[in-house]
Amino acid sequence: MLRTGSTRISSVLPGLRLYSTHIETVPLAYDLWEPRGETMGAPIVFLHGLFGTKTNNRSVSRVLARELNCKVYCPDMRNHGESPHVKVHTYDAMAADVTRFIADLDIHRPILIGHSMGARAAMAVALKEPNLVSKLVPVDNSPLSTALGSEFPRYVQGMQAVDRARPHSQKEAAEIMAKYAPELPIQQFLLANFKKNDDGEYASQIPLDILGKSLGYVSEFDYLPGKYRYSGPTLLIRGTKSRFVPDEALPLMGDLFPRFTVVDIEAGHWVISENPKGFLDATLRFLDDSD
Repeated sequence: MLRTGSTRISSVLPGLRLYSTHIETVPLAYDLWEPRGETMGAPIVFLHGLFGTKTNNRSVSRVLARELNCKVYCPDMRNHGESPHVKVHTYDAMAADVTRFIADLDIHRPILIGHSMGARAAMAVALKEPNLVSKLVPVDNSPLSTALGSEFPRYVQGMQAVDRARPHSQKEAAEIMAKYAPELPIQQFLLANFKKNDDGEYASQIPLDILGKSLGYVSEFDYLPGKYRYSGPTLLIRGTKSRFVPDEALPLMGDLFPRFTVVDIEAGHWVISENPKGFLDATLRFLDDSD
């Protein structure tokens, strides 16, 4: 069962340490997937990646809700989907948003799952508020700071080109985007951020200028061992054809997440969409085994 909403509540979980006041949090729009029967399992908060939305992981969220008899919350991160646009786009800010989201909806010790940017946001929440998170599943990203690669600035350029052109059809938008992202699945993924306006033109729903200027922040992860640690069960899922989680990242994972295990899945960076069965098998097995 799907529900949608936006966090507007001002409650705080008992014992939750609030972020310092200089971090301005925003309420996050979200979808909620619920099991058909009684809710019994720990809730899940599922965080999407860069240029994604709360709708990206609908199929696997529905399966997780059904198989685990739990609620699965899928928020839009700041500057994405239906959530507010703000100039600051750092992991500290994203983690603060998610912490507020958990508090506002009174979600008790959720399992955090995140892909790419969402994986790092989930890791940041767990490292800053370790008692808040029961289990952690980062998908194809690590705490090792690495450059995003030339394709992401190119994706921003492509979306900006579409936004300037204001096409009247998806076909025209796809023709423009194909110059920057020739792969059809990636074109469709990026163009999901465009909606028709009142004039029938496709226009971006996300702040491309802010996200373009924030790519450097998205590539950095400044949570160092000795100051931060999350000792809860952690499953690192990585794609065998992806460069995002090199073997050199595993020692740092161990320092920050001492109870982590790693599973390799036959896929590129877009692990969940490329191999949903592999992702679900690994995640369900981990959540069963770590209870």
